[in-house]
Amino acid sequence: PTLIETDELSDCAVLCAELGLQFIELNMNLPKYQLDKIDVLVFKKIMKKYGIYYTVHLDENLNVSDFNPYIAEGYCRTVYETIMFAREIGTPVFNMHLSQGVYFTMPDKKVYLFDEYKDRYLRSISQFRDKCKEIIGKSNIKICVENSSGYKDFQIDALDILLKSPVFGLTFDIGHNNGIGGTDEAVIMARKDKLFHMHIHDSTGKRDHLALGTGELELRKYLSLAKETNSRVVLETKTVAALKESVRWVKEEYIK
Repeated sequence: PTLIETDELSDCAVLCAELGLQFIELNMNLPKYQLDKIDVLVFKKIMKKYGIYYTVHLDENLNVSDFNPYIAEGYCRTVYETIMFAREIGTPVFNMHLSQGVYFTMPDKKVYLFDEYKDRYLRSISQFRDKCKEIIGKSNIKICVENSSGYKDFQIDALDILLKSPVFGLTFDIGHNNGIGGTDEAVIMARKDKLFHMHIHDSTGKRDHLALGTGELELRKYLSLAKETNSRVVLETKTVAALKESVRWVKEEYIK
C-alpha cells in the first residue's frame, strides 16, 4: 500500500523490495500522485531499479455519476487520463470505489438519489464503462470495483453493468466486509469469476487495516481464495510496522 510514513515514492519502493513484495498500490488521493505532478520517467526508473510494478487506487471520492455534469466530467476525465498514464507504466490493475451518492433522510428511511433516479444513474454507468473500454483498448488493464460500506441494490445493478465488460472486475476488501457484518461477501462470491484483486488486512468489528494475525478474520480462508482466483493481494495496512508484521505472518503462518 501507499503509506504516509514513506513520504517519497522511492522510500516506498525500497520498503517494498526489502519485504519481498512485488508492487505498490498508488493512492491517487495523495497530492504527490496527482496527474499534474507525475513524472512518468521517474516512475519507470524506480520500477526498473527495484524490480517492482504499480497498481492504482483511484480517488476514494470518485463519483462518475454525479448529477452535476461538471463534477461528473471531472471525475471521468481523471479516470480516463489515469488510464493513459497506466498504459505508459504497464499498470495491470485499477482499484475504484462505487459511490453511493447523496441520500435524503426521511422520517422512516434513507432515500438514495441514485436509486430514486436509477435509470439516469445506470445510463451514466454504462457510458463510463464503454469509454473506459475504448481507452484501455488492447492494454491488459482491469478496473476492479472495491466493496466499501455495503452494496445497495442500485449499486449491485451498476456493478453488473460494469462487469459485462472484460475490462472490469472485482476487488474484495475483507476488512470492509467484516466491518459491515459480512454482507458484501455473498455479492462477491456470486461473481467470483470476476475477482482479480484483494485487499487483505485484519479486522475486529469496525476496526480494520490491522496487521495480519492481530484481529478476528479467517485469513487463511481469504488468502486461499486469492490463490484460487489468481488475485493480486495488497497487504493494506496503514503503518510500516503493521506491514512488516503482516509480511512476517504470511511467511511464517501461511506459506510455511
